[in-house]
Amino acid sequence: MAAGKPDLTDPECGDLDIKFGHFFARIANDLIRATGLESRDIRAIGSHGQTAWHAPDDEPPMSLQLGRGNVIANVTRVPTVTNFRTADLLAGGQGAPLAPLLHRELFASDDETRAVLNLGGIANLTLLTPGEPVRGWDTGPASCLLDLWVHRHRGRAYDDNGAWAASGTVLPGLLASMLDEPYFHQPAPKSTGLELFNGDWLQAQLVKADAVSSSAVDIQATLAELTAHTVTDSLLMAGGADELLVCGGGVHNGDLMRRMAGLLEGTPVRSTAERGAHPDWVEANLFAWLARERLANRKVDTTGITGAAETVLLGELATP
Repeated sequence: MAAGKPDLTDPECGDLDIKFGHFFARIANDLIRATGLESRDIRAIGSHGQTAWHAPDDEPPMSLQLGRGNVIANVTRVPTVTNFRTADLLAGGQGAPLAPLLHRELFASDDETRAVLNLGGIANLTLLTPGEPVRGWDTGPASCLLDLWVHRHRGRAYDDNGAWAASGTVLPGLLASMLDEPYFHQPAPKSTGLELFNGDWLQAQLVKADAVSSSAVDIQATLAELTAHTVTDSLLMAGGADELLVCGGGVHNGDLMRRMAGLLEGTPVRSTAERGAHPDWVEANLFAWLARERLANRKVDTTGITGAAETVLLGELATP
């Protein structure tokens, strides 16, 4: 990899692309066997891939996901749709988020405004207002900084139920410094990733706020408060909603859910399970749905989400 961003001509990048393809294919084959099906029973696989770089505002714009589609298709013997973001980028869009497309299908209501929040490493928010086009954007970090910090200081992959963050005290100066990040004040459409919100960004914020020597647990509490504030501030600036439905891994972080509910006061904060969709499966369902749309050659309208100039046919099809 080249410094700063991946070099697409670098053999290491190509090697990882193939290795991820074999890994995803193995997982798919294991799932097919576990369900008692055979490859011929599967219409297609929709594979998002592992994001290595997302820079939609670069020239040229770029979003790189590893996990080569033709490897998956050849190993599984199932047609495979990958590379979902490129067509949107070429149409002038951000290439992300794409989740609002499925959120509209699953959760839109004729009589109330619903917001849907996906809490992965990055948080993305969908606003579903009756009679209006769907809107969606990345609000900023969800779990990425929380996971980084708990791993660095406690050797854990994540803060289980947010218990560690809940035991700390928010540092007002650090929170104010982090909330000054220009990304939070940019209008939608917008998208972001670990290219911005990473360890270097956090270290710079700690230095700026003179918080380098602060208690690790208090920094964790402040990072949780950052996620809660940036999500709820973004929703309220967009006009608010009658309810906030949450999916993704962050829905299992009870501390984070409580923080968001406290900031939204009268707005119910619920799991998508209460609207019929398991929160751990929503994003996987998204790429299965997008694969179906690609097989049917149906374009999707991302104009109000990513800023694309026209409807786009998302995904590239690889056949065995």
